[in-house]
Amino acid sequence: MLDDDIVAAAHRLLDICKRKNLVIATAESCTAGLVAGTLTEIPGVSSILDRGYITYSNEAKHDMLGVARATLERQGAVSRETAEEMVRGVLGHARVQLAVSVTGIAGPDGGSPDKPVGLVHFAAASYTGRLVHAEKRFGDVGRANVRKQSVLQAFRMLHDLAELEAARPPRVEP
Repeated sequence: MLDDDIVAAAHRLLDICKRKNLVIATAESCTAGLVAGTLTEIPGVSSILDRGYITYSNEAKHDMLGVARATLERQGAVSRETAEEMVRGVLGHARVQLAVSVTGIAGPDGGSPDKPVGLVHFAAASYTGRLVHAEKRFGDVGRANVRKQSVLQAFRMLHDLAELEAARPPRVEP
């Protein structure tokens, strides 16, 4: 069962995207599809959710989203640069208006002094060229809590970006 705060955030996102006729897609690493999966718990989401990419490995990030191998080698999978390349890859592969990416270290292991457990990078972008990044350091609060906070952050970023976008005319199927 979903927490009330996640349900409320999902409903807010669904409402604004429906009102503005915006469709979204996700690219997820440490959340492994939890953002898209959480949205699918809400009835009516099929009108605003197109797809989700689970790109847990570096190879998946490169193959599915076009994240440069050089970025992964120099900056690492958990970086602003990777999050931004992931979200650009979504917009390049899916005919959607909004996209979000999540890449981080949920724990309990995998952290380092430079990139501790609980570090998560997010990027959200729109088809009009807007792109925002957020870095969150949730701390070593447990894997489930890092993932939950990551879902909430992704929803907030998508909602805020949707607020900035103009309403689109309804899609007409051929």
